[in-house]
Amino acid sequence: MNKALRQRAVLEVLRHGAITSQEELQRALRKRGFKVGQATLSRDIRDLNLSKTSTGYTLSQAEGGAGLALPPVQRLIREFVLDVRPAQNLLVVKTIIGSAQPVAAALDEQEWEEVVGTIAGDDAILIVCPDKDAAKKVAGRIEEMLG
Repeated sequence: MNKALRQRAVLEVLRHGAITSQEELQRALRKRGFKVGQATLSRDIRDLNLSKTSTGYTLSQAEGGAGLALPPVQRLIREFVLDVRPAQNLLVVKTIIGSAQPVAAALDEQEWEEVVGTIAGDDAILIVCPDKDAAKKVAGRIEEMLG
């Protein structure tokens, strides 16, 4: 797995609740498809400048987690997206196993006005658009990025 994607997953886990130990963080990452050893996790904690407090790991106040960005959406789509399937105002984006969540996060960061929201599983993303025309426009953008 890509280091940036894994570290992004660490930040997402921390944003969703208190993590009090490395073992707990490893379990949370495993649920997201990232199998990491203790040494790798320790490096990620150091690289992300996380602090351990009495309530668990937290983002450094100076960093706020903002310094870690996903790779460009175009790169993620080229590397991980297999297919885009329209269905009325919805799009189903098929990805390689374990890649749907980071691709969806990168798509969400685009803040396209045609996208109402995304839901990511393990190997598929559901993109909800307000109508068929918006879905067609988003599908075109994604297919263009696929090359």
